[in-house]
Amino acid sequence: MSWLDSSATRVIAQGLGYPEGPIWCSDGSILLVEIHAQCLSRIHPDGTREQVVSIPGGPNGAAIGPDGAVYICNDGGFEWIPIPLGPSETLWVTGGQPADYGGGKLQKVDLKTGLVTDLATATANAPQSPRPMPPWNPPFPLRGPDDLVFDRQGGCWFTDWGKQRARDRDVTGVYYLDPDGKTLRQAIYPLNSPNGIALSPDGCWLYVALSFERRIVKYEVAPGGSFKPNPRTLDGSYLLTGDFRGSSVLDSMAVDAEGNLYVATMVPQGADPGINGGITVVSPEGEVIDFVQICLPDKTPVPLPSNVCFGGPDMRTAFITCGGSGQLISMPSRIPGLRLAFNC
Repeated sequence: MSWLDSSATRVIAQGLGYPEGPIWCSDGSILLVEIHAQCLSRIHPDGTREQVVSIPGGPNGAAIGPDGAVYICNDGGFEWIPIPLGPSETLWVTGGQPADYGGGKLQKVDLKTGLVTDLATATANAPQSPRPMPPWNPPFPLRGPDDLVFDRQGGCWFTDWGKQRARDRDVTGVYYLDPDGKTLRQAIYPLNSPNGIALSPDGCWLYVALSFERRIVKYEVAPGGSFKPNPRTLDGSYLLTGDFRGSSVLDSMAVDAEGNLYVATMVPQGADPGINGGITVVSPEGEVIDFVQICLPDKTPVPLPSNVCFGGPDMRTAFITCGGSGQLISMPSRIPGLRLAFNC
């Protein structure tokens, strides 16, 4: 049996504006962000879409924090490239930095009031591992915050994927917001296109997917938003794996109860929008143990799966956002998903 049962794929919602950051809620609904539609939405079990709040820019990742609010990685927006797939089908692909770009930010949404609060746009606190760096002066700006995960103490790790322009792109890293919600530090720098981020079940390892390098690195977590450097590498990281299918581009990911990673894997045969992406399953030891292609019942191409979360009463359902094709789907999971530190 495959780790995810693609034969039982169910399309829950369609017509979404590049969905990302799915969160399973105890009432059976899914909260997610729509990057292109610039909003936080709730998808009810019957597929009904309810807009929770408008979020200008580019809401790219979402997670429930210790205060019950939804924390949002806002990438500042994209240029959007439409790719016609048929008479009534369009694939939306993210492009470069838009003309109205105003910077990246970390935000939170109060689900009771709909109030959106900006938490951070920059930090002067530079990394201290593997070698101490002086404070950033001026403060280092957030460019394109992408994905986030909370630890059991209430601290928030998040990636900054950066922005690209016609002839250059940003060098970015990973950030840590202290449990007090007031102190932001740059935890890991430099990184090339850090995207998905996750913690091991025991919280001892931080995983980061590097989109364009097609590999996942991991860091041994230390207190206070830092890490214990690997003494054998120049940057202190450990390589989990780079053994991905073809020329895959990596997006966001989730973890199951046994510590396996489920990585949204785009365009596995290069920049071909007619080839379906899927979910790559990676063991805690770094073995690629499965690739589950996403094949929808109506044969709509799904080259750009963007994220995955687990839910259901037994945590045995994988909910997958299909960014470019605008769908939310589900598949039964062989192993229950890991219950996150905070839920709704």
